[in-house]
Amino acid sequence: MQTASSVQPSASPYSREDWQRGYRSLKDEYSYWIDDVEGEIPPNLSGTLFRNGPAMLDVHGQRIHHPFDGDGMISAIAIRDGRAHYHNRYVRTEGFVAEQEAQKILYRGVFGTQKPGGWLANAFDFQFKNIANTNVVYWGDKLLALWEAAEPHRLDPHTLETLGLDDVGGVVPEGKSYSAHPWIDPACEWNEGKPHLVNFSISPGLSTTITIFEHDADGNPVRTHAHSVPGFAFIHDFAITPNYCIFFQAPLSFNPIPVALGMRGPGQCISFQAKEPTQIIVIPRNGKDPVKRIPADVGFVFHHGNAWETDAGELEVYSICYEEFPNVEPDADFLEVDFDAYPPGQLWHFRVNLETEIVEGQRVDGRSCEFPQVHPDWVGRRSRFFYLGAAHEPTGNAPLQGVWKVDLETGDRQLWSAAPRGFISEPIFVPFPESTAEDQGWLLVMVFNAESDCSELVILDARDLEQGAIARLKLKHHVPYGLHGFFESKHFLPPAAQVS
Repeated sequence: MQTASSVQPSASPYSREDWQRGYRSLKDEYSYWIDDVEGEIPPNLSGTLFRNGPAMLDVHGQRIHHPFDGDGMISAIAIRDGRAHYHNRYVRTEGFVAEQEAQKILYRGVFGTQKPGGWLANAFDFQFKNIANTNVVYWGDKLLALWEAAEPHRLDPHTLETLGLDDVGGVVPEGKSYSAHPWIDPACEWNEGKPHLVNFSISPGLSTTITIFEHDADGNPVRTHAHSVPGFAFIHDFAITPNYCIFFQAPLSFNPIPVALGMRGPGQCISFQAKEPTQIIVIPRNGKDPVKRIPADVGFVFHHGNAWETDAGELEVYSICYEEFPNVEPDADFLEVDFDAYPPGQLWHFRVNLETEIVEGQRVDGRSCEFPQVHPDWVGRRSRFFYLGAAHEPTGNAPLQGVWKVDLETGDRQLWSAAPRGFISEPIFVPFPESTAEDQGWLLVMVFNAESDCSELVILDARDLEQGAIARLKLKHHVPYGLHGFFESKHFLPPAAQVS
């Protein structure tokens, strides 16, 4: 693994075959101390990194159609006193248990996975599996595996044992949903400056209901309010400020007929309406003031980096924007995706005037990137630094191979790259103990190393990526590319490891 400046230019910074190898099921569940460490784990880094992602990409040899349909697996890396322990476990959802016992696919997937037997076997079957594969959060002494189309699953933070569905303090009844992308307000003005977890759910249709949830530090629900907005909405992420929740409702339409006839999954029946504007939906967190819906030329957004309010009554929002929604075709093989055929996600800045309802947008940089992160104490506040997963090359579309630091104040850019044979998942920012500056922290990033055919946890100093990795914790196996993760300052070990 190298810094970008030390990698020699080549026709391509990666090979498709290397990238594909990161998309294999991990069948086994492990628990071991990580003894193969290059460099030194910072002695004052203490806590547990939880990561979630689809890791069962076939069911007894029957491939799923898209990774987003894969069963969720939690990896936990507990770090303390310069040592680290790894263990992983699949979320025992009802569907996971049933399919493993039956040794075949029993459920349709949102992104195109079908039961064997063709369209006749799938027609009018609207029972989609809760795959619990998108995010994991520890809040109010609960570890929750999240999938945005259903209820969370609660897990034991020490063993990762699945304890069952969780209603998150009674706000998510059976059959309802809870987004996989909560944000933590580090200093909620309505709770004496204490942190709040803020999340939402979407009930799409001809009109869409957006429900906002807020939980105090003990996990108690303290505010819930629902709002109806016109049109269909597919929204994965949102942004928060001290007073607002901000959603980008892309111009999408949904055709349910192929789903009903058993020909496609719901995610394959979404169409991007390029001639229509995105609607920026601004919902006051107090649940009382009017909701604003402001048209803007945005494209499609999966993830937001941060947002804040200005003294001039404006909102500033930083987001990863695509020219259009990336369709999942019925006959496409995700392992053969042509990166050059799709526009990349790029970091954009939007200035939203709440009084005039005028939106100004500007691209920050042309590098392909995703999974933006900021120091958690700066969430919802004006921030200077963004940390993102990024392509190795400054232009074009490609797999994520590096961690990219963007300085909004000076315009400086730094890239730590795992090219040519490394591929990364979302970087997680962990503040130094007693940190006071915005870039005082570590970045923890899971890297699939195609050369060793194993994954590694790489630790970077967020102040200076160009110094390279502080430590590389080498696992004994690969971990399929994950989606989102969470760092908790508590140190959780399985019982057997506690006596080691």
